[in-house]
Amino acid sequence: MPYVNIKVTKEGVTPNQKGELIKGVTDLLANVLGKNPETTVVVIDEVDTDNWGIGGERVTLRRQRGL
Repeated sequence: MPYVNIKVTKEGVTPNQKGELIKGVTDLLANVLGKNPETTVVVIDEVDTDNWGIGGERVTLRRQRGL
């Protein structure tokens, strides 16, 4: 039973986009590894940009600077 955890920053990912990610990852595992889609688990975690750091600083600050 494959388990995939996708983490994205909480910046307006729509329910439709989440559905596409879930379907796409499930299909990819089925096509590439022969995994059963019925037992494939995909979880999407949305993380606030204040709780995500890159290069030693919060993503919120990087976004404010246009990075």
